Amino acid sequence: MRAHLARVDAVLVQALIAAALSFAHIHDIAMAAGQDGWKAWAYPISVDLLLVAAWRRLRTGTAKTAAWCWFVIALTASLGANVATAGLLDMTDVPAWLRILVAGWPAVAFLGGTLLAHTAPKAATDENGTELIEDQEDEPETPAQPAIEPPPPTPPVPVPTALVDHARKVAAEHHTRTGTPIDTPTLRARLGVPAPLAEAVAAQL
Repeated sequence: MRAHLARVDAVLVQALIAAALSFAHIHDIAMAAGQDGWKAWAYPISVDLLLVAAWRRLRTGTAKTAAWCWFVIALTASLGANVATAGLLDMTDVPAWLRILVAGWPAVAFLGGTLLAHTAPKAATDENGTELIEDQEDEPETPAQPAIEPPPPTPPVPVPTALVDHARKVAAEHHTRTGTPIDTPTLRARLGVPAPLAEAVAAQL
């Protein structure tokens, strides 16, 4: 247990040292780029917040492409400040492109943080593509919807007896001439009646 605590404490100390140094380097870059006062302190905070937001999405979300993209952007800003302040950049003569990057960083950080914090992650799916339901708190049951009754059956179409007799003659003539029973479309065409009536007549032949 003590060995585990010692390892954890060492990791925390390393994290605090790295965070403090990176914070100071980003602050120095912002100062050199003309962002003085409280604005210089806001830059490292925005970089760290974007890193935290991206890391949280990587740990909790399933759509990790955007999270990795913003994590790399924030990490590049942090590492770039560390390298630039290690003697590779003249802090008294900052190039114009760096001033532009520093000036545009707040908008980039705001966009990334907004997308990471307010975009719902996609639901996880199993190997068959079935959506996996995560554990959720009990929700109040919604009232059951009443069952929809099927429409009443359509009443049969009344068929005059004379029409049935005439249809039998037409069907017999058709069978004699073609050798096959008459079908409903042909019977309808010969009788000149609507489709429901023709079907009713055909059912009685």
